[in-house]
Amino acid sequence: MTTLAPSIQALVERRARVLGPAYRLFYETPLHPVRGEGVWLYDAEGRPHLDAYNNVASVGHCHPHVVEAIARQAGVLNTHTRYLHEGVLDYAERLLATMPGELAHAMFTCTGSEANDLAMRIARAHTKAEGLIVTRFAYHGVTASIAEASPSLGKFVQLGDAVRTVPAPDSYRIAPGELGRAFANGVRAAIADLKEHGMRPAALMVDTVFSSDGIFTDPPGFMAEAVEAVREAGGLFIADEVQPGLGRTGDAFWGFQRHGVVPDIVTMGKPLGAGHPLAGLAVRPGVLAAFGRECRYFNTFGGNPVSMAAGMAVLDVVEREGLMAHAQRVGSYLRAQIAKLAERHSLIGDVRGAGLFVGVELVTDRRTRTPATAETARIVNGLRERQVLLSATGEHASTLKIRPPLVFTEAHADLLAETLGQVLAGL
Repeated sequence: MTTLAPSIQALVERRARVLGPAYRLFYETPLHPVRGEGVWLYDAEGRPHLDAYNNVASVGHCHPHVVEAIARQAGVLNTHTRYLHEGVLDYAERLLATMPGELAHAMFTCTGSEANDLAMRIARAHTKAEGLIVTRFAYHGVTASIAEASPSLGKFVQLGDAVRTVPAPDSYRIAPGELGRAFANGVRAAIADLKEHGMRPAALMVDTVFSSDGIFTDPPGFMAEAVEAVREAGGLFIADEVQPGLGRTGDAFWGFQRHGVVPDIVTMGKPLGAGHPLAGLAVRPGVLAAFGRECRYFNTFGGNPVSMAAGMAVLDVVEREGLMAHAQRVGSYLRAQIAKLAERHSLIGDVRGAGLFVGVELVTDRRTRTPATAETARIVNGLRERQVLLSATGEHASTLKIRPPLVFTEAHADLLAETLGQVLAGL
């Protein structure tokens, strides 16, 4: 059992007393950051920690352009979307311009959970069906309806009666040429099971890099057959871009674009505001029509002027600093550095990903590809003790999840790889 410093122990105890038992902390030794800048988080003692995990601060912690935009707008006006305001229109037009023209309407929320919840309401209004298909260890949010479609939340959150899960497209265990068909067959089986229970699919909802399932990005295009299958059954395709979006994959601004498909709804969140709570969705007008007729939508904070200013500033930074191309270059470099480690450490079974979304699957035996769950936890905590922050993902928590701010450089990649090598050598 880890012995915590008195100051940290006091905070942990105070947190439990005030916030109750439902929250969780990262790491055996919890981190107490007090300041962020770029890819660094500084703890209360002033020690820098390399943040290789935080896509919320998408353009870096406390980017001055974003901070200034938020402060400037907060000093002028902050209301809601029941008043006219150019800010929400300017941002919606700019955001939609990054997507195919078929996605012509935008709606705004505060969190990705809200965005996915709203997407499901729209899909069900359009299709008049209830069924929702997600991957086996997906995470889509924490509202009641979306938590019931987020199996990664654990056994104490029961899946909804209309929710069906399908195996993730495991590119480590399925050959590239078979991956698309295998994933589509899982979707077809879920559709058939819904039918047996008197239901039809409203939507297939997919995180387009399968973040919680273990990060599966390649080969590009493998999702197309599954999308076709759900549409043949009358359902929609909802692309959850809360984690992969905003240029993170390097070769596309949104993860779905890598697969040559146009979703019916795209949900977005985390990185849009670089730390400010901004989320939303883009939708085909024909898909939104029924919901617009039958429901009203209002969100007190969704689409407010300060959030829109934050979103505009983030897009400014992504474009001006060329962060999508940067993510592709640095991500390729990082994967190559970790692949070199794999030559010396058999625990590394697979290195995969796109841009600055990287998965490193750890196995106890490369022949059987047995998940190394315990070792992964030791590595995550060993890195944290050496002031490098990342986490684990996948059904067996055996894949290192590397998802840094987009301003992460080759020098940062070297530091991460070097420190990972030290931790692996010490196991």
